[in-house]
Amino acid sequence: MDAKINAILIDEKDNVITATESLQAGSVATYQKGRETNGIILTEEIPKFHKIAIIDIKEKQPVLKYGQQMGETTRTISKGNHVHDHNMTSPKKNL
Repeated sequence: MDAKINAILIDEKDNVITATESLQAGSVATYQKGRETNGIILTEEIPKFHKIAIIDIKEKQPVLKYGQQMGETTRTISKGNHVHDHNMTSPKKNL
């Protein structure tokens, strides 16, 4: 696949990638996993620097970024969907 990389997979354990530019619904988010280039058709618009599910993530399952759990889904998130505070929760920090 000889496509422009427009998203980043930070850790191979992650189930989300991060868009490096704003992406339109129906376009392809292209990222590297090891030496392999992968592409996902987007089901909705993704703002720059926002997360995209690279697999279907069931409700109440962890969202993994940096190889760590950064939150939990509040509903099932399909591959190619925007992952943000409308469909996931983040751990609350003690202030």
